[in-house]
Amino acid sequence: MSSRRRPLCVAVTGLNATDNPAPGVAVIRALRVAHPEYRYVGLAYDALDPGIYAEDIINEIFLLPYPSQGMEPLLSRLEYVHERVGIDVIIPTLDAELPSFISLEPRLHALGIATFLPTRDQLELRGKGQLAALGAAAGVAVPATAVVTSIAELEQVHHRVPYPLFVKGLFYGATLAHNLDEAIASFHKVIEQWGVPIIVQTMVPGEEVNVVAVGDGRGGLVGAVAMKKMLITDKGKGWAGVTIKDPKLMELTRAFMAATSWRGPCEIEAIRDRKGAFHLIEINPRFPAWVYLSCAAGCNLPNSVVELAMGRALTPLADYEAGKLFVRISIDQIATLDDFQRVMLTGEIARQGVSP
Repeated sequence: MSSRRRPLCVAVTGLNATDNPAPGVAVIRALRVAHPEYRYVGLAYDALDPGIYAEDIINEIFLLPYPSQGMEPLLSRLEYVHERVGIDVIIPTLDAELPSFISLEPRLHALGIATFLPTRDQLELRGKGQLAALGAAAGVAVPATAVVTSIAELEQVHHRVPYPLFVKGLFYGATLAHNLDEAIASFHKVIEQWGVPIIVQTMVPGEEVNVVAVGDGRGGLVGAVAMKKMLITDKGKGWAGVTIKDPKLMELTRAFMAATSWRGPCEIEAIRDRKGAFHLIEINPRFPAWVYLSCAAGCNLPNSVVELAMGRALTPLADYEAGKLFVRISIDQIATLDDFQRVMLTGEIARQGVSP
């Protein structure tokens, strides 16, 4: 690697940055702190993804076909992008695209494109429908959870999963229902967006906490940063949060890593009940949108993933700073109609001289 004559090229997906933001822009911001000299390529799915027009962050943009179109169109597009820019590492950041990237991993590696992703088995182990079994294997408490595929099953689920309960889609979304009528309305809404199965999970009163972490693929924890949400949107997304330290929460994180041998980034969502005990409610198999907070707190986890993907020696991670706050901001991202039309017509934009 010492003979490399060009900057490392890192491609990152997930450039949506609305009130339900994807993690891509935050991942690239964190990487730029560690390596402003790298070449950063954004991979987007929609011409109106705001991150496309963040000219101070991303060098080049390429549109990808949606995951629903299958793996071959995705691979074909990635091969084209690779020919144009010479991708060294890809970091996927969206749940729905991970199965495709995992399946394509050997073919990407054959092209010289490195990744650091969970295996298919690991992805299934942390699935919402498998969470109770994972909790039992890891020795971690999990709220009562069930998988339903029909209204008839939903009508009876309260015998196993008491109200109030959350109705969740397979990939995204969680709506709190206090009774059957609310649960049925949420059921139809989630099916319309994500299809079946639907996951229902009883609500545990308490305080939600989150951990962004990276596993080494051998059961070890590379690094982790914990955060408590201070402001939540109507979609349940954190709009403000603060880093915290809790040994029990880190024990939970290490237990998950040991039970799954998790490889790559993830987000652990948990509830701390009124007695101080933690209940695992969800494992997201990628970086969260708030991942830049880990970098700001002194623990640059996205950079660790690039190093792991490239087979490099890991830069030692410093202990992160508690009390570091993030507050998300909504701004008007100004762009030109020419750039928008270029994305729509050609599916790409190339920029030069992007500052760190």
